[in-house]
Amino acid sequence: MEFADLIKTPKLDGVFLHDPQPLQHANPATVGTLCITGHHLLLSARQENSQELWLLHKDIDCVEKKPSMSQNVVVGGIITLKCKDLRIISLEIKYAKEFLNVSSSLEALSAIQNAELLYPFFYRPMYSILEDGYTMFRPELEFAKLISGVGMGGVSSPNVANITICMPSTSSTSSVCAGAVSIPHPLQNGFELDAASALVGGSGCGAAAPACEWRVTNINKDFSVCATYGATLIVPKAITDEQIVLSASFRDGGRFPVLSYRHDNGATLMRSSQPLSIQGIKRCRADEAILNLVLGRSKKGFIVDTWGKGKSNTETDLHYSQWKKVNRSIGNVSSPASILDSFAKLIEACNDDTGCSTDKWLSRLEGSGWLSLVLNSLNASCVVAQCLDQEGSPVLVHGAKGLDSTLIVTSLVQIILNPDCRTVRGLQALIEREWIQAGHPFASRHRYSCYTPHQTRNKTSGATFVLFLDCIYQLFTQFPCSFEFSTQLLILLFEHSYFSQYGTFLCDSERERHELNVHTRTTSLWSYLNRPDVLQTLLNPLYEPNANVIWPSVAPISLELWSELYLRWVIDQRSVATVMSQIQELVTREKELRTQALKLRKQALELGQEVSALMYNADTA
Repeated sequence: MEFADLIKTPKLDGVFLHDPQPLQHANPATVGTLCITGHHLLLSARQENSQELWLLHKDIDCVEKKPSMSQNVVVGGIITLKCKDLRIISLEIKYAKEFLNVSSSLEALSAIQNAELLYPFFYRPMYSILEDGYTMFRPELEFAKLISGVGMGGVSSPNVANITICMPSTSSTSSVCAGAVSIPHPLQNGFELDAASALVGGSGCGAAAPACEWRVTNINKDFSVCATYGATLIVPKAITDEQIVLSASFRDGGRFPVLSYRHDNGATLMRSSQPLSIQGIKRCRADEAILNLVLGRSKKGFIVDTWGKGKSNTETDLHYSQWKKVNRSIGNVSSPASILDSFAKLIEACNDDTGCSTDKWLSRLEGSGWLSLVLNSLNASCVVAQCLDQEGSPVLVHGAKGLDSTLIVTSLVQIILNPDCRTVRGLQALIEREWIQAGHPFASRHRYSCYTPHQTRNKTSGATFVLFLDCIYQLFTQFPCSFEFSTQLLILLFEHSYFSQYGTFLCDSERERHELNVHTRTTSLWSYLNRPDVLQTLLNPLYEPNANVIWPSVAPISLELWSELYLRWVIDQRSVATVMSQIQELVTREKELRTQALKLRKQALELGQEVSALMYNADTA
């Protein structure tokens, strides 16, 4: 397919752009030249200080046409573009043929699903790549840091002395540690963790080395065991690859229990999908062996089901006797589309310009069910975090296929417990590890957004990642000084997860990204965000590193509507930017005054010492 086949009118003069934000522009409408390319919709008045439009076709969620009629003949019309970044844009075209051509072209271009035809495969950055985002968070390196208690932000566990990571042996079924290295605690002897050398170096498990707790397995290198998992996974060392295959056959989609997080006290968080419901198969000894090994010295563990009691298959008490079952449903998320339905109702209420009363608007907000999903997600995450932090017990989280609610909970738990996840790089590593490498189907979930009519959307469409970002926003509002990044980073992640020039959120799984060579043919979003000039705009001026656990309030009154995102095209947000600029100036001024005060204090001390010396000399004389 050629893009030219879909573009019937590549250029058109005299198109009116109706501004969705009249508060921010003196002239609510702009007339200019419309250009349609293979990936972008452009409109420019070719005048200084005039509004321009530069829109990726992938950003368009819904195209609505309203023809203008004269004597029952179409004489042009208005094309309304409802976008995935929540904007609503109207284009007024005077002529019938061009009106129909432009609308049909935009419908076709915005509906392209072949990933290789999307913009990331054509985009070439005009800046030099300082860091390759695709190699920054390699699974074996991230899990080495995770297990050793070392984070990118320099946060380390005081309770972990030595952890051993085992590389795969030459025999795929061997449980012997063929290539292991003991990673000393970073505070011992000034040692600084080099995860790369730790994983590839070493000569094996000697007599003095502690028993291996975990190992890297490549059993899924061809994605045959689990199509949605990555090629590199971390599993208990004593579990063989044959046991992994058996456990995968017992779980929905082959998503057997894998390591998600290891807390300071040694308690581990694992995730998986629910057990399959197969007649005649009620247990899997290999699956039981994985969970029993994770128990270690703990007397009990917790299996947290995020789907809801009675909706999912769960492990039997008889065969998992040391594991207590806990149901913490975050809503009707057995179908990802239900989360998108809730999100659509929320945005519909936010865009309501009929002037309804406050009580009616609040009723619509509550009726959307969105804030209930946020509340339930935070509640479930706090329960899991308490099991790990206060009980010191291992936790397995699952819900249905383990692709949606499971990932929300395991991710939020780490933000609550691990201060490194509250830094810019820590959040990037978390999203890479728990969402992208874990197989969240971004392409399917974000094919449609909130403006596409319910009957048109696929059942696989969803807004799970948006829900996760909203939960982070709630944590940010309650602990505004504990996050290195500002909410602007969350908004950028929201946008790029739907449409982007970068390949980070492309496809549904690592398998698909591998088949398309995404890592070599596209640029990573992380490479862009970590550029010093960009990074500076995403930092929180109030940030003070906080190594403590942050326990959020889960009372309904503690939740806030994320107006910076949901209302940004409805309410003028310039005042928010002004306030943030003022805060930045105050913080900068405070640092300058602190530096000046320290300098003056030092000078006063030196003068005091000189006076004392002079007085001493006078007395002795």
